[in-house]
Amino acid sequence: MSKIKEKAKAAKEKKALYGTDVDLAAFKSKATEHAYQDSLEKIPPDSQRGMTEAGIVLSEEGRAGSYIQMDHSPVHCSIREEGVEILPIVEALKRYDGLEDYWWQAMAVDADKYTAHAELELHNGYFIRVSKGVKALFPVQACLYLGEEGIAQHVHNIIIAEEGSELHVITGCTTAPNLARALHIGVSEFYVKRGATLTFTMIHNWGEEVAVRPRTAVWVEEGGTYLSHYVCMKPARSLQTDPTVRLLGKGAVTRLNTILVAGKGSEMDVGGRVHLEAPDTKAEVVSRTISTGGNIISRGLLVGYVPGVKAHLECNGLMLSETGYIRAIPELDGRIAGVEMSHEAAVGKISRQEIEYLMSRGISEADATALIVRGFLRVEMEGIPAELKKEIDRAVEESGKSLM
Repeated sequence: MSKIKEKAKAAKEKKALYGTDVDLAAFKSKATEHAYQDSLEKIPPDSQRGMTEAGIVLSEEGRAGSYIQMDHSPVHCSIREEGVEILPIVEALKRYDGLEDYWWQAMAVDADKYTAHAELELHNGYFIRVSKGVKALFPVQACLYLGEEGIAQHVHNIIIAEEGSELHVITGCTTAPNLARALHIGVSEFYVKRGATLTFTMIHNWGEEVAVRPRTAVWVEEGGTYLSHYVCMKPARSLQTDPTVRLLGKGAVTRLNTILVAGKGSEMDVGGRVHLEAPDTKAEVVSRTISTGGNIISRGLLVGYVPGVKAHLECNGLMLSETGYIRAIPELDGRIAGVEMSHEAAVGKISRQEIEYLMSRGISEADATALIVRGFLRVEMEGIPAELKKEIDRAVEESGKSLM
């Protein structure tokens, strides 16, 4: 047995690192196989609808490539731009002799029982790489779809941005219209090489009884940039995500943005950790969370190891219900003199004064409230293509209305 498998077995019964635990035995590990489709437009209409709402372009116009997985089956994989490589992870492991320099290098297989299950019961995932010096004109899109009731989906994803390259990856995760209960475990390891830029936009559109356990680790080398945008506007029963970014090379930069709405019955534990390990590194972690009756823990951790690093953490929450809670936990960890790190955190409700001001300008109370909510949720997102920004703005606009 390999050392990775031994570690995974030892971790299998570990409890979650934090928050609500999930009984893995309560979900099915086997799934019906789905047929491969040479065109996304051949995917059943009900499934197409959810994918579109999660930012997937079915025509593939304006996309450098696509990877679509339904339950455990890769149903579509295509490349439309030179210098970009996309493969199901199982195929990539065979082609590249186990991906020894990347497979379980950034993420520990024994971090918890969820990472262990992703190794012991792997249900594929994607491998995406952009070649050295290639600046991809269009984003790559990937969709991890849950369609079978009560299923567990364990995926492992790897993205490599080679030296001097640029790539934007848009992932839309969603469920079938009538699916009530399922589990998604997603291990992701991202490697941003010297002078490269990787923008990763994740739009979650899960069902109300779905448990979601992303486990993400990112390594950024000298002069590299990693931008992350996480958007979850629809309720999920239980969500835990706390990506860790290591800025390993001089001048490396990261920004993590989160936009999140938790409805009644939702338990969402979200955050971001950045380790600034090299000179002149910079980081910003920004979250906007809204509770309409759900429970949110909003975490953030900045760790400075060398003098002169600069980082800022911002956690803002808005309560729109008499039930539920938002708990902000910002942390700064300076390991040496000369680090520059700051944080701000605020949890509150909509100001009556703001509403009355807008009403004095001829806006109804309901519209004034919705306008304030939409403004609160808007976060400046660098590297977002115009069409995706419009889609995110549309989702924010609709959420602002529906929340009222």
